[in-house]
Amino acid sequence: MFKQSFAAFVAILISGVISQDTEAKSLGEFEYRNSCAQCHGASGKGDGWLAEFLNTTTTDLTVLQKNNGGVFPVNYVYKTIDGTEEVRIHGPREMPTWGYRFFARPLNDEDAGFSSDEDNREYAKARILALIEYLSTMQSK
Repeated sequence: MFKQSFAAFVAILISGVISQDTEAKSLGEFEYRNSCAQCHGASGKGDGWLAEFLNTTTTDLTVLQKNNGGVFPVNYVYKTIDGTEEVRIHGPREMPTWGYRFFARPLNDEDAGFSSDEDNREYAKARILALIEYLSTMQSK
């Protein structure tokens, strides 16, 4: 029963829509706006409000595919988000600026039965994949 409930929860996360201020957003867009837009900007061009305070130029996320021979670099982007790919601006891997935010759970998850490391990894993976899917829609032609 638990595995079915968890699988349904992950499916909802990936395909679900989060409504905020009556404007529907995908989970990926929600994650982007909460984790990336401050530096990379709403459009992904590296012009977020925090960008001017950084010691390095913020990456233009809209040209990831273009700069990779026309192929969106899913693996590289995943590793960058989950912290296994070194990105100087995000800080050292021991303590990235955004830390383990993708593993964070809503406070009332105790009712859902989430507690194992495996469940937490799957939860984080669903959120990261949703964000990657959203980033892929931002690519310039």
